[in-house]
Amino acid sequence: MYETHIDVAKEKMQKTIAVVKKDLATMRAGRANPQILDRILVDYYGTPTPINQMGNISSPEPRMLVISLWESKMIPNVEKAIQKSDIGINPTNDGKVIRLVVPELTEERRKDLVKQVKKQVEEGKVALRAIRRDALDAIRKMEKKSEITEDDLKDAETQLQKLTDQQVKDLDAIGAEKEKEIMSV
Repeated sequence: MYETHIDVAKEKMQKTIAVVKKDLATMRAGRANPQILDRILVDYYGTPTPINQMGNISSPEPRMLVISLWESKMIPNVEKAIQKSDIGINPTNDGKVIRLVVPELTEERRKDLVKQVKKQVEEGKVALRAIRRDALDAIRKMEKKSEITEDDLKDAETQLQKLTDQQVKDLDAIGAEKEKEIMSV
């Protein structure tokens, strides 16, 4: 009976972790990663469009991205969007492709990025705890209405706590991996 609440909580927790993972993937870590462009939208005939839907993005060298647009007349728009974004890379073009050279991160910038990673991981943990709290509230209401027994309530609390602990551990591992990636020179 209460298992549905736990299943829903598990699904929400997994979605939360996926969002945190996606956000961390868009952070620049000194290496060229096409995902850093995922959040940048370009005005494409009046429609905000992600760069990866306007052409091919490749990484021919470890610290360079090359954007080959399907319509070369969109190059100035894409360049402007990249310059306005918060990724901190200046694009160059030769009329056919846009090149982004990812600069080496300074020690100070690395530490700032690690702080951002920790902040995002902590926000993810807060979201996980909120999901746990909502599920517990729903299960406690079931117990008050005598739909489940006190023993069922205790079982549900234990299961939810184990689930939350596991998800928090997973989040910590994801954060630690990203920190390691940022701090490696």
